[in-house]
Amino acid sequence: MASEPTNAPVAAQNDLMNPLTFVCPSLAAETTVTVEFCDRCRWLHRASWVQTELLLTFPPPVIGCIALLPRNSEETAGRFRVWVTMSGAAPRLAWDRKVEGGFPELKVLKQRIRDIVQPGKSLGHSDKKT
Repeated sequence: MASEPTNAPVAAQNDLMNPLTFVCPSLAAETTVTVEFCDRCRWLHRASWVQTELLLTFPPPVIGCIALLPRNSEETAGRFRVWVTMSGAAPRLAWDRKVEGGFPELKVLKQRIRDIVQPGKSLGHSDKKT
């Protein structure tokens, strides 16, 4: 009968497929966008569309994470907000559906987020006047 190698714990640490060695990534140093939305209003599709468009416009490392945060209570009914959080700073509200009177046009939302995370950067066709 073969004996186990004496360096088994070291071998486990070097095994990239060993779930015991996995570490959850920290978002503390990342710029994050949070799309907070009313789940009762069935706005998941709209929120995921906004998430996809923002990720295509601001790929990592510009924005490290775009999170969807469904809400399902009386006090959050009708909510659709987009928050930007940069490392070491308080979250900044980029859009609120109730304050703004509706959902954001992506061009406007992208410009607002750009003004927070990359001021002065051109967004190409999203900056052109119509």
